[in-house]
Amino acid sequence: MKRIIMYVFIILSSSCYYDAADLLYPASGVCDTTPTSYSQKVVPLLQQQCYSCHLNASTGGGIMMGTYTADKVLATNGKLYGSISHTAGYSAMPKGGAKMTNCQIAIIKQWIDAGTPAN
Repeated sequence: MKRIIMYVFIILSSSCYYDAADLLYPASGVCDTTPTSYSQKVVPLLQQQCYSCHLNASTGGGIMMGTYTADKVLATNGKLYGSISHTAGYSAMPKGGAKMTNCQIAIIKQWIDAGTPAN
């Protein structure tokens, strides 16, 4: 009887694995990255993920966000994308929180690739 219980335990414990939730359960099935509007798509993501710490440079590690000009500087120098995509050499953001979903990162990347328009 002990062997049966041991085999069942081994089978059940070896079948567990981890997958990214946004890949398994996409919110809408399709990530809409076009057209990407700074005010309608990018700002809400940054408000949700970044601005709570980075509205003030003294609380955000010297990085201030929250205006188009400040956000554009971080986007054009590569720090915004490097941080949210957890690229080596950049401080992974949000600090202490879960990485943005692939869709959220793609929306910000599309805005950056479009030249960071103020729309």
